[in-house]
Amino acid sequence: MISNLINNLNSVIRNWLLIGSLLGVGIFYTIYTGAIQFRKFNTAFKNVFGGMFEKNSDGISSFQALSVAIAAQVGTGNVAGTATAIVIGGPGAIFWMWFSALLGMATIFAESCLAQKYRESNEDGYVGGPAYYMKNGFKNKKLGMILAKTFAILIVLALGFFGNMTQSNSIATSINEAFNFIPLIIIGIIVAIVAGLVFIGGINRIANFAQLVVPFMALIYIVFSVIILIKFRANLPSTIKTIFQAAFTSKAAAGGALGFGIKKALVMGVARGLFSNEAGMGSTPHAHATAVVEHPIEQGYTAMVGVFIDTMVVCTATALIILSTKANEFGLEGALVTQKAFELGFGNLGKILLSISLTFFAFTTIVGWYYFGETNIKFLFGKKGLIPYRIIVLFFIIWGSTREIDLVWNLSDLFNSLMVIPNVIALFYLHKDVKKMMKEY
Repeated sequence: MISNLINNLNSVIRNWLLIGSLLGVGIFYTIYTGAIQFRKFNTAFKNVFGGMFEKNSDGISSFQALSVAIAAQVGTGNVAGTATAIVIGGPGAIFWMWFSALLGMATIFAESCLAQKYRESNEDGYVGGPAYYMKNGFKNKKLGMILAKTFAILIVLALGFFGNMTQSNSIATSINEAFNFIPLIIIGIIVAIVAGLVFIGGINRIANFAQLVVPFMALIYIVFSVIILIKFRANLPSTIKTIFQAAFTSKAAAGGALGFGIKKALVMGVARGLFSNEAGMGSTPHAHATAVVEHPIEQGYTAMVGVFIDTMVVCTATALIILSTKANEFGLEGALVTQKAFELGFGNLGKILLSISLTFFAFTTIVGWYYFGETNIKFLFGKKGLIPYRIIVLFFIIWGSTREIDLVWNLSDLFNSLMVIPNVIALFYLHKDVKKMMKEY
């Protein structure tokens, strides 16, 4: 009964309210900023990769903050979410995933700028995010605090607790599938121990970990994907053609047996794209707020690159290998579809290679989501809330590794969707601040 109730709520909140509000704010900021994501695309990449190896003695560098953000963004959604979009929405869903990401780049630009403007300083450097720009940016302080506390509670539940439970489950089941002699509970305990060692070091250790692991993690997955695409290169032109055709026709151009409506392709593509890159959800601004930069706009540019890498690079790689190998035509679901693509590309070795990639993706997401939750625990309770929070997160990591957790996935989706609402309200309310910063810069 509870599961059915949550599914019904999700079908309304996630599929309609969430998509409508996130697309709406993306369209608004694209127009309001004069299509900043296109005008300043080259500048954004130069900012990020020009300072990639620079160290900032005053705190977290812009690239380190981006690494923490991408650690959270690039997760199981890139592997399982992209596959689900294709299976349910057809190949055309990928076009709408790209569309939502391009709009999302403008949204995350605004989120990052506001997080920088309204952040606060503490002994560890800077701390910020939606709760802080709601608290410090709203003229009506009572309304600002209500929205801030609502958001803070929802993100702790959505990412810190339920979200990390789902990520540890993905790691445990993936490793167990590839090496079935390792018990799930042992995998969960190992993940919790390693995660705990990273958590204890605070944002500095998390940032250093992300800066080291994230570029390697993304690169190895792209290399695996490129090898598969080279093997199936004859199918690549028709695959790309199919994506565009299926986005605007009532039937998929490839696959034959299944017809997919444009509406379903659009809904699945947009929903999975937004959940993957997290633009507008209010999660990654916590990372961008910590960066030491000369002006908030600079970190806004950097944030746009994170959405591009997540969706236009990693999700696209997943989509192309699935469609080129026709792994979506075996009647499988979720990550098993991507696993089939790896198996078709590498044989039995493919299971192990995907397991490695998925473990990296899910573990870095645990680290990123833990930090976003920690920021909001400190906002709600101060430092005294940290130890109980860490214990509960580690418990959920271990517990999640051993469970069949469809209900928890749905709970995570529900709270993810709910936390978008106060954030979108704040993004519309504070839009003049974004324009003012752009004029100053």
